[in-house]
Amino acid sequence: MEELSFKEKTIRYDVQGSGPAVFLLHGYLESLEIWEDFAQELAGEYKVIRMDLPGHGKSQVVDDVHSMELLAEAARQVLDAAGVDRCTLVGHSLGGYVTLAFLDLYPGRLNGFSLFHSHPFADKKQVREKRQGEIDLVRQGRKDEIFDVNVPKLFADDNLQAFSPQVEWVRGIAESTPGEGIIANLRGMMERPDRSGLVASTTKPFRMVAGKKDKYINYQTVVPAIPIPQKGELIALENSGHLGFIEEKARSLEIFRHFLAEAAKNRG
Repeated sequence: MEELSFKEKTIRYDVQGSGPAVFLLHGYLESLEIWEDFAQELAGEYKVIRMDLPGHGKSQVVDDVHSMELLAEAARQVLDAAGVDRCTLVGHSLGGYVTLAFLDLYPGRLNGFSLFHSHPFADKKQVREKRQGEIDLVRQGRKDEIFDVNVPKLFADDNLQAFSPQVEWVRGIAESTPGEGIIANLRGMMERPDRSGLVASTTKPFRMVAGKKDKYINYQTVVPAIPIPQKGELIALENSGHLGFIEEKARSLEIFRHFLAEAAKNRG
């Protein structure tokens, strides 16, 4: 594990393997550990970069609001520290929102990008209200209630029993998230803009990977609205909720090995 200073705060990141670079960005209430198995599998062919987004894991809170642009800037500094000029970004959930901000700000640093259980739309009113409710729980000293609700929802109902050790492991990661980090990142997500037009117009290789049993990103209503550009593809995971790289690890690895090979050839 490595550390760097970002806006006078500490950011933790990790680099393993060699070859074309792939940068794995985790989701809300996660940390770089969530990618552990995935990263080890890919490190035989790629330079795999992971980080704790500010306010998660062992990366410190940087500001009262962690905008997606701020998080993208932190990711760029990790790339610089790792000596990587270009990479393929894979963003899970919140990490997907950061990926799109990175595409907006630093398109020349990307070979391609993927939204993994994520989407390009701004929060709707109902979602903003839910996020505000979570902020209120943190302020009341009741953040454990967030984990009680959110962590089981990450998995498809059909997978909860079979993946019960993973459910507890994911909860342990979530519990490491400081309250100030939860608030700063929720505020940033609430304020983020719609970037569906950016996705629609991109000429970079793109993969949208969605779980048919995802309770956060509805496969029937949200996913069909996501624009798929000329060099893009939507791939569905039949038996996954919001954590396909855990729930369908082998299938997810197959998808990304194909995608990363394609993206590594792109220099546009």
